[in-house]
Amino acid sequence: MEYLDQLGTFGADLQYANLPQDVRQQLGWVLADTLGAIVGGSAEPELRAMAQRVSRGNGATLVGLGAKASPMEAALINGTAGTFLEMDEGNRFSRGHPSIHVLPAVLATSETQGADAHRFLAALAVGYEIGSRFGAAVRLRDAMHVHGTWGTLGAAAGSARALGADAGTVRESLNVASSMTIATSKKTMLQGGLVRNLYAGLSNSNGLLAAQLVLCGFQGEADGPASLFGEIVSEHYDRVKLLRGIREEWHLMQNYFKLHSCCRYNHGTLDALDILAERGTLPAAADISSIEVTTYKYAAELTDPAPRNTLGAKFSVPFAVATRIVNGSSGLSSFTQDAIRNPDVLALASRVSVVEDPSMTARLPQERPARVRVFDSNGQIHEAEVGVNRGDDTSPYTTRELENKFLDLCERVWPRSHADALLNSTLTLGDAKCGDEASFASWLEMLRRPADR
Repeated sequence: MEYLDQLGTFGADLQYANLPQDVRQQLGWVLADTLGAIVGGSAEPELRAMAQRVSRGNGATLVGLGAKASPMEAALINGTAGTFLEMDEGNRFSRGHPSIHVLPAVLATSETQGADAHRFLAALAVGYEIGSRFGAAVRLRDAMHVHGTWGTLGAAAGSARALGADAGTVRESLNVASSMTIATSKKTMLQGGLVRNLYAGLSNSNGLLAAQLVLCGFQGEADGPASLFGEIVSEHYDRVKLLRGIREEWHLMQNYFKLHSCCRYNHGTLDALDILAERGTLPAAADISSIEVTTYKYAAELTDPAPRNTLGAKFSVPFAVATRIVNGSSGLSSFTQDAIRNPDVLALASRVSVVEDPSMTARLPQERPARVRVFDSNGQIHEAEVGVNRGDDTSPYTTRELENKFLDLCERVWPRSHADALLNSTLTLGDAKCGDEASFASWLEMLRRPADR
């Protein structure tokens, strides 16, 4: 069977009830984590202004905003919200963020199609697996940002599954979606260009549109993914890796969650600082003369010590180091507008240097290493090094840590009681017998609650 046929069959045939128990449980946490990122991001002023200007339709929920929009508008806005805080889950093998590129499209489609919980969850699993597998099978050009690329194909596959499409329709949705990705620039994240937050939203809306277009009779080229990933945005396209272990090895079991509120490339460095803090050897900011960070290629590109906005701050190793030390945390509060104007943070960031170690780059994607050397005013050196980052499947966060993260994000817009009830409902959504349309409808109603603040 030709490889796109295999993907189409996988997407059309997957049933939530047939997934292994550990995969169903992990899917619940992926859903909860991504949902929390969307809710938290919905509180950002730029996102709220965008929703007011862009949404004109009705039918699909704008999560955290207490409003509705057309399915494609909701996919765009919710997808954009989920990337604002840099708290969405990711996958180290696809080197990107599969769930936020899929969930908003699948959610909008499922809601407006009257789907049950099991069809919704199956569609999320399909979109995640297919999108992430494309990510693992390619090597995008260095100048590109991964958001908005292969995630569009994941959104198309998930949307097609939510629409109840057959294998041929899922297959053709991938071909059509291949012509509907966007040309993304890595410089947007390095320079704090907020347009970068739109990339995942566009993947969702374009992927949903692709699936709808196929149902209208539109077609793509014979092998759209091969053209896109083998010639245009990448010259490396490994079909063997794309299909390896499908139905047996699940990418969502190899994901990572984030507690540091910034780009994943910062996390090894921040984990090393946490080790120094746990040892009691991390000096106060005023006692530090300089800091040297040695890490892998992509992290070593994040060198701006004075970012112009919160997005730029989340993509700066010097800033992340400085705000973690000055504020004693790498959470949301350390990457706010106030934080990026803090003179103590900026002064310390100017004393942080970042360099690449090629041997560390060679350890990707199994590890994302970093070594931190803190030089204090007495001439002493405090050093720590990490390989695997916390939150990876090989060094996972506890369920308590993930629960607290979800509640903290949701409390930006809702009271604790509602956030707590939503978490429980989300994690048990798949327990409904035969999908149970009523339970899915009740869960959706919880998402429609207006912001309380």
